[in-house]
Amino acid sequence: MDAFFASVELVRHPELRGRPVLVGGTGERGVVAAASYEARVFGVHSAMPSVVARRLCPDAVFLPGDHSHYGEVSRRIMAIFRRFPPLVEPLSLDEAFLDVSGSVTLLGPPADQATEIRRLVYVEEGLGCSVGVAPNKYLAKLASEQAKPRVSERGTEEGAGVLVVRSGEVADFLEPLPVSTIWGVGPRTDERLQRLGVRTVGKLAEVPEHTLVDLFGEMVGRHLWRLARGIDERPVDPEQSVKSISHEETFASDRTSHGELRRDLVRQADAVAVRLRAGGSAGRTVTVKVRFADFETVTRSHTRADPTDVAAEILEIAEGLLLGLDPTPGVRLLGVGVSGLQDASVRQLRFEDLDTRTRGQAERTVDEIRHRFGKGIIGHGGAFPPSDGPRPGSGNSPWGPDEA
Repeated sequence: MDAFFASVELVRHPELRGRPVLVGGTGERGVVAAASYEARVFGVHSAMPSVVARRLCPDAVFLPGDHSHYGEVSRRIMAIFRRFPPLVEPLSLDEAFLDVSGSVTLLGPPADQATEIRRLVYVEEGLGCSVGVAPNKYLAKLASEQAKPRVSERGTEEGAGVLVVRSGEVADFLEPLPVSTIWGVGPRTDERLQRLGVRTVGKLAEVPEHTLVDLFGEMVGRHLWRLARGIDERPVDPEQSVKSISHEETFASDRTSHGELRRDLVRQADAVAVRLRAGGSAGRTVTVKVRFADFETVTRSHTRADPTDVAAEILEIAEGLLLGLDPTPGVRLLGVGVSGLQDASVRQLRFEDLDTRTRGQAERTVDEIRHRFGKGIIGHGGAFPPSDGPRPGSGNSPWGPDEA
């Protein structure tokens, strides 16, 4: 999808079309989640601090975002994809791999299917998307990026929309691309390759495999060698499962005590448990992530004997992990995650689990209340100072705190 969050907001706010629109946290510690192409002309991009974005584009319209709405739009888009092949592997809310090899006889060549997908997404959702067609997932991903609209100081130019890379064209397609386009090439690897004079994928393809292994190790070296040649044998996996579920928040001001952080931890454990239950999953490993004022980031994890989707159990472990860290230097970000997921319905219950079942039933009742009356209608009292009481709609945006 093209600038997904921003584009969805423009469907809801057509009066903003043509203006630079940003989705994300608006406060001093906010982060840009998505930028419309009009905003990208000014150099604004996702993951950029909001204060920097405001400086680059003072006239930008900041919107706080609505993740639940984006999820609903995403589900409708994925349903459009599934009208074509049965093999659809979602990567995120706004991206998916489709294996169309089994639907060519019925629906026509892959390029024709790609064009029809773009048409249906635009007609039914009012949104643009870019499609790469290629022999494997890696090349299709790169082709989709090359098919997107282009931004320069002169403005925005329409992209190809659909870009096809045939088997015999792989080397020519890859040769001019920057080496940083290869999956797994981050800033450090890019810098090392640049020092070797390797700036394009074509140049990387000239480096012998054993040289890359000597420089980067067995796993990374072979990975670079294969992708420089467009080799990717992974199939499209429609059963690709979520590996973990987490919730993290950046605070408007640093937290310096366990008492303050516990209130945030209560809310985050609840948010993670709700998503686990909604997906029918339970997990064994609980992780706490803390980023201090100096941006040092640490994580602590603990693995249970059995999986859970109960907020009280997640909180108990997370709180124990948090107590092992000193918050006095100032905590700017806190997160809780659960991994090691499995189907919640296949857990083996023991006699001592009766209390857990009672707590789980209580939390499912809360889920039903929220579903019927709204997410902010009920909350855990421990998430707020005693003088405040529960407040509907509490919590920070996933992209950082908004302005007061």
